[in-house]
Amino acid sequence: MTSTDVRKDAEDSGPSGYAAARLRLLTEGARSGPPRRAALAELTDDWLAGLFAAGAGDLRGVSLVAVGGYGRGELSPRSDLDLLLLHDGSDPAAVAALADRLWYPVWDLGLALDHSVRTPAEARKTAAEDLKVQLGLLDARHLVGDLGLTAGLRTAVLADWRNQAPKRLPELQELCAERAERQGELQYLLEPDLKEARGGLRDATALRAVAASWLADAPREGLDDARRRLLDVRDALHLTTGRATDRLSLQEQDQVAAELDLLDADTLLRQVYEAARVISYASDVTWREVGRVLRSRSVRPRLRAMLGGGKPVAERSPLAEGVVEQDGEVVLARAARPDRDPVLPLRAAAAAAQAGLPLSLHAVRRLAGTVRPLPTPWPAEAREQLVTLLGSGRPTVEVWEALEAEGLISRLLPDWERVRCRPQRNAVHVWTVDRHLIETAVRASEFTRRVSRPDLLLVAALLHDIGKGWPGDHSVAGEIIARDVAARIGFDRADVAVLSTLVRHHLLLVETATRRDLDDPATLRLVADAVGTESTLELLHALTEADALATGPAAWSSWRGSLVADLVRRVSAVLAGDAPEEPEPAAATAEQERLALEAAATGGPVLALRAQTEPPGEEPSGDPEPLGVELLIAVPDQPGVLPAVAGVLAMHRLTVRTAELRALDLPDGVDGSVLLLDWRVAAEYGSLPQAARLRADLVRALDGSLDIAGRLAERDAAYPRRRGVVAPPPRVTVHPAASRLATVIEVRAQDAPGLLFRIGRALEDAAVRVRSAHVSTLGANAVDAFYVTGPEGAPLPAGEATSVARKLEEMLRG
Repeated sequence: MTSTDVRKDAEDSGPSGYAAARLRLLTEGARSGPPRRAALAELTDDWLAGLFAAGAGDLRGVSLVAVGGYGRGELSPRSDLDLLLLHDGSDPAAVAALADRLWYPVWDLGLALDHSVRTPAEARKTAAEDLKVQLGLLDARHLVGDLGLTAGLRTAVLADWRNQAPKRLPELQELCAERAERQGELQYLLEPDLKEARGGLRDATALRAVAASWLADAPREGLDDARRRLLDVRDALHLTTGRATDRLSLQEQDQVAAELDLLDADTLLRQVYEAARVISYASDVTWREVGRVLRSRSVRPRLRAMLGGGKPVAERSPLAEGVVEQDGEVVLARAARPDRDPVLPLRAAAAAAQAGLPLSLHAVRRLAGTVRPLPTPWPAEAREQLVTLLGSGRPTVEVWEALEAEGLISRLLPDWERVRCRPQRNAVHVWTVDRHLIETAVRASEFTRRVSRPDLLLVAALLHDIGKGWPGDHSVAGEIIARDVAARIGFDRADVAVLSTLVRHHLLLVETATRRDLDDPATLRLVADAVGTESTLELLHALTEADALATGPAAWSSWRGSLVADLVRRVSAVLAGDAPEEPEPAAATAEQERLALEAAATGGPVLALRAQTEPPGEEPSGDPEPLGVELLIAVPDQPGVLPAVAGVLAMHRLTVRTAELRALDLPDGVDGSVLLLDWRVAAEYGSLPQAARLRADLVRALDGSLDIAGRLAERDAAYPRRRGVVAPPPRVTVHPAASRLATVIEVRAQDAPGLLFRIGRALEDAAVRVRSAHVSTLGANAVDAFYVTGPEGAPLPAGEATSVARKLEEMLRG
């Protein structure tokens, strides 16, 4: 069916005909994108023109005007109709009656309507008072009625906008900044608002308004295509949800991707991010140009008066060979020859980042269009300039984005293309893969004084997740890529080996510190063997912290940092030749012995809570960050201790950070055996419960009178789960080489209240003893390691360990 046929149906059948024609248009699979938006706008134009003609009769001096997105002829399936009924003021009563004849049919069809009735003078006055109204009028389009009235308003509004631009553009920029602060950056959000987030459709409209002011213009290459892609995604979102929404939520992404014939939701997000990045970069360049022009206008009259007329010459300050500063930007020197100087892009970028200045758009485009490729391996200067760029701190981000916008990064580092705009579907990560790599370099620049090879630290930061663009373990893939990249940019064989080791093992320290028993010599030897040298360990320690800080707030804390620091200290001793001794049973402290004797005497649990705010052995600095509370529990040896304690803590909404359980030898003459649990806990929210309440519930849990499973189930039922992304299935693995003293079973699962209780109960049912537990939660993911033995205290046979792991995984899946 052609658009002419659709319009004829609408004209023949009135409002119901319009509704049917609209529905057919929206459900035609072959019609999508700009053609469908234009056809929908045209169909709506014809319908409204018919309503206007029927209602206006002989009325003169009135016109119907589309504004905003409808004015641009861009109607998404659930877009509002933005309409202005413009009149000359000669017959207000007749105009009001006409308005009713227009608005009510629109409402009757359930269409969203943003409407106003104004004279040209009233429209201009409202625009002068309300910037959003003025922006909508910049896209005014005549639909029907008095064309001269509409044309006169358009001319006046554009003239007003251009005359008032020096005042109104800073106001518009402030509105954009406030919106970005509220909504975040579209190019990094897992559930972005396609319209309101920075780099979204609102920003694209703002760039059109800047261009209409004639004061400055946005870089146009790719901008229209980026805007079209976001509109296409919004169309698909409206069709799949049936709602007027701009929020691309997780549960809708697969359907939207299918509607657009894309491979999957990740492909969809990557396209959205790429479009947002184009609009964000264009916005940065445009607002910088607006600021430059406005500053120039305010200074020029005074300069002309001082110089006696004539045009002032902009100052140019040299920054590096072929690179100068001019008017607050970094530009190429007049004598620069990019076609003969392949290092110039990196030299200009490093100079800009060091100076904390932006690279001018003209300079970047000239470099992208004329520079020759670097030879392989890179000359030493190129490698040094890359390291300087990476080590410049926060200014590195803006300079890197300028190079990336013109394709220079992918030409320098071809492997970058696989991680560019790649989403990370993990709530812990706040950035895409490529931005995370740059953020890690920014964080690593703060640690360059504490390592002997800052250049290796910065390059490792840039490359540590480069394998995420490939299938399989990204650390394994990244090691291969890093080895190739390091050799290509000119590092020698020894440095290449160090960089590949850092990339391969960039998660080793934090995973070991939070999930393994550091008192076990096998743990320390595994890390020492993987790292090889103390200098590599030093670099890996700094990279670990930089990576975690660049991931997001949930990935690093003083507690986690203290665990990693303790592991590094112990491994450093091993590398220095101080081999760890086989651990002997730890001697009880005075407090632990007191609790154990009291538990033996009373026959019930005894506990103590003690807050800790600084890692042991560290000097306090500034406001201490709470590491949680140390919970010591002594209880006569009996079955079910681990699930009982874990269940009581879950009931009281306490998060377990670390957990250790061991038997204590009692002094001679004291009968019985006592278990000591030394855990770190933190309140999920609110204050910590009183120790007496914890003890009372623990007594009931141990004697079976407290139904922990039932209580947790009731609480879960009271708070229904929200719809969201489907979590991957849990995985339980056995690590036979991780310890000679116990069998290490690692559980990876979606974190949930009571998870540790369920695991503890399953291990008790399997008749194994938990020697210690190392609990780590990253966002929505729990990664817990349990050191277990048989009843006699020996590691489990291989077959039995596999069976326990399989049953535990089946329980978690159920």
